[in-house]
Amino acid sequence: MSTYMAKKETINRKWYIIDAAGKPLGRVATQVATILRGKHTPEFTPNVDCGDNVIVINCAKVVLTGNKLEDKYYYRHTGYIGGLKSVKYKTLMANKPEMAMMLAVKGMLPKNSIGRSSLTRLRVYRDDQHEQAAQKPEVWNID
Repeated sequence: MSTYMAKKETINRKWYIIDAAGKPLGRVATQVATILRGKHTPEFTPNVDCGDNVIVINCAKVVLTGNKLEDKYYYRHTGYIGGLKSVKYKTLMANKPEMAMMLAVKGMLPKNSIGRSSLTRLRVYRDDQHEQAAQKPEVWNID
């Protein structure tokens, strides 16, 4: 008996939609990363990008537990000397909640070409309006 290895040509990608309203940011991000990676399917192969497409709606209504709104920061560097920029998550969630979700999911994906290509299949929206109705996404429930 041999182990099944998925091939890029034989992968059939589905569309899933996740409602993030009232759920913790990290819990939603782990489910999204699992679907993007393809670990929810029995045909999962670590060296092949076999994940599905994910739509996340209501990112503005996601919650951060504890004191993370006040204590957590998003850091980036401009590339110049002394160019470290920091933004509180309270400000980030008020202005760009989509970016907070993308950063959380990006941190949970592998840091290689498979992770980068998986992130291109993620669509994140602030409210419940999305543009992928023609793909007929299935609802993914987070327990």
